[in-house]
Amino acid sequence: MAAKRRCEWAASDPLLLDYHDTEWGTPEHDDRKLFEFLILDGAQAGLSWLTILRKRENYRRAFDRFDPARVAKYDARKVRSLLTDDGIVRNRLKIRAAVTNAREVLTIQKEFGSFDAYIWRFVGGRPKTNRWTTLAQIPARTEESDAMSRALRERGFGFVGSTICYAYMQAVGMVNDHVIQCFRHREVGRNSHRRGTDNRRR
Repeated sequence: MAAKRRCEWAASDPLLLDYHDTEWGTPEHDDRKLFEFLILDGAQAGLSWLTILRKRENYRRAFDRFDPARVAKYDARKVRSLLTDDGIVRNRLKIRAAVTNAREVLTIQKEFGSFDAYIWRFVGGRPKTNRWTTLAQIPARTEESDAMSRALRERGFGFVGSTICYAYMQAVGMVNDHVIQCFRHREVGRNSHRRGTDNRRR
């Protein structure tokens, strides 16, 4: 049986391979997972995604499984505690941004019913399927990520520059940036119209 063809970046580590094959580019509509990726992509700034993947379980433990209602209540004492946790990226600005972002997510949920309903507006509610043939063709930012970045910043979110927002859009399947030779390009495409029906704030 011929080996599956994948995006080249997935081949360098088993964690990346599993993430590529099971998550990256899959449309996500659960508010807690959407919040998780928002925080993790912000934490990645200046680092590699592999570094964050290796710390992911530590982040889930440290940030109450990414429950925005819990994270929004973190006070200065909790932030100081997180700064001593070597299982996560101990950056004061990133940790404070995670707390601020949780509070803003709660505000958005009240306004729009769910964070999912708000964040997917930036691609018109449906994934954008690209047809790249090489990794070099994939942009670092787009008009959609620029718009998302501006809107989130206006609301007070932190670590949501356009490049971070585009990485986020790729991660949660708002765009399908698997190269067309990759077996996941077609798999993700098949699921792109299956909108999640349960957007409860879990």
